[in-house]
This record gives sequence, C-alpha cells and structure tokens, in this order.
Amino acid sequence: MPIPLSPENAYKRALYHGCGYSPLDLQQPIIAIANSYNRMNPGHIHLQKLANQVILSIKKHGGTPMEFNTIAICDGIANNGDQSKYVLPSRDLIAASVEAQVKSHGFDGLICISSCDKIIPGMIMGAIRCNLPTIFLTGGIMKTYNHAELGEVVTSDIKEAMGKWNAGKMTETVLNEIIEGTCSAGACNMMGTACTMASMVEAMGLSIPNSALAEALSEEQISVASRIGSYIMPLVEKNIPITEIITPKSLENAIRIALAIGGSSNMVLHSLAISYELGLSWDHFHIEQLSQQTPLLVKLKPSSSLTLTKFHDEGGIMAVLKELSPLLNLECQTILNLPMGDIIDKYCRTSSSVSSVPSVSSVSHISSLTKPLYPRGGIAILKGNLAPEGCVVKESGVHPDMLHHQGPAKVFHSEEEVRVALLDHQVTPGDVLVIIYEGPKGSPGMREMSIPAALLVGMGLGNSVAMITDGRYSGASRGPCIGHVCPEAWEGGPIGLVQDGDVIEIDIPNRMLTIHISDEELTKRKLQWRRPPPKIESGTGFLNLYPKIVSSARYGAILGRKEKKI
Repeated sequence: MPIPLSPENAYKRALYHGCGYSPLDLQQPIIAIANSYNRMNPGHIHLQKLANQVILSIKKHGGTPMEFNTIAICDGIANNGDQSKYVLPSRDLIAASVEAQVKSHGFDGLICISSCDKIIPGMIMGAIRCNLPTIFLTGGIMKTYNHAELGEVVTSDIKEAMGKWNAGKMTETVLNEIIEGTCSAGACNMMGTACTMASMVEAMGLSIPNSALAEALSEEQISVASRIGSYIMPLVEKNIPITEIITPKSLENAIRIALAIGGSSNMVLHSLAISYELGLSWDHFHIEQLSQQTPLLVKLKPSSSLTLTKFHDEGGIMAVLKELSPLLNLECQTILNLPMGDIIDKYCRTSSSVSSVPSVSSVSHISSLTKPLYPRGGIAILKGNLAPEGCVVKESGVHPDMLHHQGPAKVFHSEEEVRVALLDHQVTPGDVLVIIYEGPKGSPGMREMSIPAALLVGMGLGNSVAMITDGRYSGASRGPCIGHVCPEAWEGGPIGLVQDGDVIEIDIPNRMLTIHISDEELTKRKLQWRRPPPKIESGTGFLNLYPKIVSSARYGAILGRKEKKI
C-alpha cells in the first residue's frame, strides 16, 4: 500500500529508501512483480527483459513496481532420477512463496511473470490467496528449429528422437544436431503443460488477449509487456481482485479450452488445485463431465505436425474460444474490464495482426463446433477395478488402434526400471507396462514417465504397447499412456497388486480400465500386500514432509486438503 509519511512508518520507509525508492515512489500504489526469471531454464531465461518493460509501464501509469523472484524448475532438465521428485511439489512451494512475499509486504496489485509447467499454476494458487488486482504475463514460446533433413523440429521431438536412435532409426549425428539446435528462449513449442497453462490463463481473462502463444521476445510479446501498466492500474483503482476474474465459471472456460486443443494431462492436477484455492471440492471426474460436453477442435505438436507457431499465426487461442463460444460462460470478467464474450469478438484474428477481427472460418487447422475432430475433449477419465477412483489419459494423443487394447502386464516399481527395460529391448508388442509406487505419496512427488513414454513412441511401439502408472506424464506425451491411477499403490490401490502376466484391458471410449482377475483373487492379494519401505531416506527435507500432507491425484495432489463446498 502507499506508505504514509508519518514517523510511525519510519523504519519501513528507511528500508525502502535503502533500495532506492523515493518518498514519491512510496506515495503511489505499489505493484508487486512476481518473476520466475533464472539463468538455468530456457522458459525463464528471458523473463528479466520482459520485467524491464513491465517496470517501465507501471511507472509510466503512476505506480511503483517492486520485483521479487520465485524458483522455476525445468521439468526436462530435472527429469532424472530423484531430481524429478521435486518437480510437482515445487508448484506448492511457488504458491507459498508468492503468498508469503506479497502478504508480508502489503502491496496494492500484482503482476505474475511466469512460464512453464508448475510455475504458472503455482503463481495462480498464490495469487488467489493474496486476492489482489492481478495480471499474468506468460513467457511465450520457443522458435521452431528447421532441420535440413527433418524439417520443423520442436522440443517434443527430442525425446522421441532418443527412442529412434536407440532403435537404430536415427544416427547420433542427427540426434546431436537436434540437441544443439532445437531449444531457444521460451516455453517448449508444443502443446505440453507449459503452453496448456498459458492458454488457460488467457481463457480465464487473466492475461492480455493473444499473448499465450506469442513467440518469446518477439515484437508482439514486447508490446504486450509494455502495455501491462495501462491495465493493472485501473484494476487497482477499482480494487478488482483476482477472485473476480478467476471464478468457477471462468475456470471451466479454461478447462474447456484445454480440452478443445488436446492440452496436457497435467492440467487436470493444476485445475483441481486452483479450484481448491477457490473453495471448491472438484475432483478429476468434474473434468470428465466437461470433456463429455467439449469437442476436440485442433491437434498440435506432438499429437500432430502442427506447431504452436503456425497455430498462433492462424488465430490461436482466441480463434478456438470463438468457435467454443456457445459452450462458454461469456459474461466472465477479464483484466481488460470487458466480459469474455466482448474480448473474443474484439480480439479474435487469423493473422499476427491483433487489429484485425476476421472470421474463424478461414482458419484451416481449427475444426468447427458442428464438425469437430472428435465429439469429446482431449482428456478422458477412466474407471474400473484397476482404478476405482479414476485415472487420466490424453485421448487425443492415442492412435485409434490403441483406444481399446488388451494385453499382459509387465510390472515395474519405478520410472528407472521401465526406462532400462525399454532401452534393453525387453518390451514386446502387446505388452501393458505397469509402473507403480510413483504416485504423490509413493514416489514421493508423483514423477512423470516422460522419457519412457517418448521412448515407446520413438521405438515404434506407441501403437502396440500401453503404459499405466500412478505417476504422471509429460504434457507432451502421446500414445496409450494412462496416469494418475487412484488410489495409488502406496495407499494400497489395486494398481499395486498387479502381477506380471495379468491381463489388463484398456477401453478408452467406454472409460474403463480393468484387470481380468476375480474379485476373490484381488482381495487375497490385498490381504497379502505390505507397503514397501519409503523411497527416500528419513530426514528433515521437503520430500519427507510432502507425502504426509499431499492429497490423492484425484483432487490435484494438493497439500493439507480439507473438504470444501461444492
């Protein structure tokens, strides 16, 4: 808040003066900038440049910006052994850090500059707790890499290239060229979790229209950053908190856009965590209800050859929102002080020129609501005797031949075990790979099976081998990869009772996951089951606390869950 020039505030004023703020600065509305910039993550390495534009814009419009930073783990870099156990838990650390920093200092408004998988939802969770006028500036996407032989390459192709190399289908020279040329500043150029969450932020009205998938540090993105001040200051003046922008209805809009674009399966966890911050008691079956009503309108990398760059240039998120309009809550408020319906009408475009407002019908890659790619959304929630409390699959990334599959189980007790089996060619067509003790509590941290899933596809097994786990997958994973199985093995769930050779049936159209053994045999195994020793040494670190307070993935793997209103 503006700090009165009274002697009672002498200490606070003196400390701020020590940071270079003038008496006039302290008399203006103070706007916090939560920035996930760091020098070790391509999704965040450029965010300081965006923050500089935001700072100038806030000053220009009569505010005093004060910036702080949060952590930002790169899933790809951390996806190795025990390191990856920290990735999902970092979401809640980020939420807590935003909450603690903002609430302890007492600001008037908040700008969240963020990118990537856990950082965007973590900042949303923290921002809801602070409940200030808030705007999000997401970090944009990487450029595509044009390889002389392979054409356009993006980050999702790297992991699949590992599988091709392991199967003898790619030379090490080409693999190294992909490694060295593919990544630049920005979020991964594919419809993984990072860009799914950025798209959901835009669909909630929390960011400037057409910003979610702008290329990082492009003129378009710099323009967005330089206009932030003109939007945050009116929100502060009118005292419009974030909970008037993020509501149950606007969150449903965001979930629908994720379903329509074949977004990440991780969005299920994050949507439920956000809903909990709003005081709701949703579980992943709420996502299934919306998926039954929301058709798939577009497929993007890695589920098709369409890059986010092309999709954005053809209209992107606003174009899909326009097509989805009959299913959306169009009265939801946005940071531009216009209802979402007006935002869609004003900002829908089919080229990179934000001033044009053409018809969606000219967008070649977006299907219409009346003739969708698929009548249901990209995410499905299955249920059955192997997952009594549900599980998640990215249906839009599954080959039609694998929508129904039955085969013998091969059981692995960790991500490392299944990765070794794939690299050693121990997997054969028809198998159902079951990875257990990788749930929120059992892992702990709910590691992703990102590399095994990509190896499966790269090795040519994506249309003949399925994978099931109580862990999770990369937002970019494709193929018959079923995750978030609940209850998890650590809690005694049936997935932990599977034995090699058990016949498992996956029926995605009918939303079923079944192990073909008798109820009597399942009960017998449950009586014989004993929880294994923890996978981490006892101590005082965060991963020792996490499994004691984390909820089931059914509710978003949130901390300290208590029943709330529906």
